Amino acid sequence: MLDVVVRGGTVYDGTGAPPRQADVGIAGDRIVTLGQLDGTEAGATIDASGLAVSPGFVNILSHSYLSILHDPRSLGELTQGVTTEIFGEGMSMGPLTPELKQTLEEDRGGLEYEITWWRLSEYLHHVESRGVSQNVGSFIGTGTLRAHVVGYEDRPATPTELDRMEGLVREEMAEGALGLGSALIYPPGSYAPTAELESLCRVAADHGGLYASHLRSEGGQFLEAVDEFITICERAEIRGEVFHLKAAGRPHWPLMAPAIDRLEKARSSGMPVTADVYPYTASSTGLTSVIPPQYHEGGRHELYRRLSDPATRAQIRRELEAQGRWADVSGAGEVLILGVREEANRCYQGHTLAEVAEMMGTDPIEATFNLIASDRSRISTAFFSMSEDNLRMALRRPWVAISSDGASMAPEGAFLRSPTHPRAYGSFARVLGHYVRDEGLLTLEDAVWRMSGLPASTLGLQDRGVLREGAFADLVVFDPATISDRATFSDPHQLSVGVSHVLVNGQPTWRDGQWTGTLAGRALAGAGRRP
Repeated sequence: MLDVVVRGGTVYDGTGAPPRQADVGIAGDRIVTLGQLDGTEAGATIDASGLAVSPGFVNILSHSYLSILHDPRSLGELTQGVTTEIFGEGMSMGPLTPELKQTLEEDRGGLEYEITWWRLSEYLHHVESRGVSQNVGSFIGTGTLRAHVVGYEDRPATPTELDRMEGLVREEMAEGALGLGSALIYPPGSYAPTAELESLCRVAADHGGLYASHLRSEGGQFLEAVDEFITICERAEIRGEVFHLKAAGRPHWPLMAPAIDRLEKARSSGMPVTADVYPYTASSTGLTSVIPPQYHEGGRHELYRRLSDPATRAQIRRELEAQGRWADVSGAGEVLILGVREEANRCYQGHTLAEVAEMMGTDPIEATFNLIASDRSRISTAFFSMSEDNLRMALRRPWVAISSDGASMAPEGAFLRSPTHPRAYGSFARVLGHYVRDEGLLTLEDAVWRMSGLPASTLGLQDRGVLREGAFADLVVFDPATISDRATFSDPHQLSVGVSHVLVNGQPTWRDGQWTGTLAGRALAGAGRRP
């Protein structure tokens, strides 16, 4: 007898193949049969008549590493059909130092969690053992490696330091890390030269890992950053993923087409390079990212100290104006303040930087300095800096997956303390609803491939991301006619709709629009290994 049968649905198997009518039979954590199962006994039956049945979606770029410790349901993504979340863009949950652990303790954002680990592998074990709705995996953050060994100094690593970082990569890869993740606009990761990244990637490649990168520039040096990424992948002989492929800032929008051309040329030469996007034209990062990297040297507290010095503030202002760093947005009216740390600054949440400057009686640059210095945090911010045409251009490429680049939340409790980017609640549902059903930009089978089979293959997750006999039973049942994102910038804390059932490792986790209370997620590693 089967444990679960999903009957009567239209199966999109995650390969991009045309859909077909089939029942899905599950025993334990695996799919054991795919076909007509009339009369077959099962412990539980799910009626999928008139609905789509697909593999669970794989979010190749998630920031839920702390939010799932506070709330392991992960409703913001579970209600979209996401069954696997991948972490490690630049900074990862290990290997930690006492200083890195202290930073995690201080930057809770109102969330409750306990930090009991030092290694990345220990973090993944911790998540699984305490229970989580979805599968989780992680890259090793190159910024974390730098902070661990070199600190926050703006210089190349010494040979001894590089050897130590390579040793950490070797150890964490052997214990289940998926590869290396870099974020090359954020210190201390931005201080790493190309040669250092190549060396670390060679170690990860020896263990079958992937190099995934937030490029060194998405603005004026975008093409040079794409070239650096390709060079690293070629020299290290490693598979590569460009995180959230985009050209930021109106003056840089024309760079998107040649950037895609460069990646496609690399692919045509046989290089296994891919990318992902989130389906919005606003990015989200810390307001501190507009401050030139040299002023972050020594760590965040040194940045706050520098912003408290009038002479240094004047110097930073001159550099911002001379470098045109504000060209990445149309103006201060296109910068939306989302989350702050200090209660006194919460009045600025949900306002543009132009409005904040007016409230402070100053200009946007000075308002930026004031906010960062007084809040002593990154200041979560949305930048309306991208082109819809460019997003569509990327979505049409069959090697581009879907990601959220956000933290999974729920519309309750501590998560309501501040606004968030709607991608946290709506990325996957938005593709299926807006770009597939409403716009016809993608076929449904193609979109499912971008969300399941493609990222699973890119990550080396064996038996995930596809519906076939022997694969893990991560499934989502949804209504193509009603699936939609509801979250907006003005009202972001809204769950998506249209997903009726989600199974994780064969266990019904979301059933008839309700969380079942089951925490069946596991810690995953490349090539299907368990960390």
